[in-house]
Amino acid sequence: MFSEKKDKSPQILERNIIGTNTTIVGDIVSEGDFRIDGKVEGTVTTKGRVIIGKSGTAIGKVVCANADIEGKFSGELFVENLLTLKATANISGDVVISKLSVEPGAEFNASCAMKGSVKELNNGQASKEKTAS
Repeated sequence: MFSEKKDKSPQILERNIIGTNTTIVGDIVSEGDFRIDGKVEGTVTTKGRVIIGKSGTAIGKVVCANADIEGKFSGELFVENLLTLKATANISGDVVISKLSVEPGAEFNASCAMKGSVKELNNGQASKEKTAS
């Protein structure tokens, strides 16, 4: 009688895949998840998850909510929540994260700052903001 009608349609999540023999040079901005099995040089900004597969390489800057890395990353990595490094991961550069999970065998040659959260500014630069527990 007094209930509101709720939209029960399923949410559509964007899933973007950069294939094995693909190289992208430039900036990528998306609301959805990214899987990189090829090579990306530039900046990747998403509110979703970034997955770098075993054959994937990312060089530059990545700003995301979560990241799973099996391949190679070099540059600046800003992860708002959880960064997971698989055994085959090779990371170098600067990393700002909230939580970190590293499997044995992963190469992690980066400066790392662990913060409560990472917020994106309007001018495209990530800022580090500590949240109260």
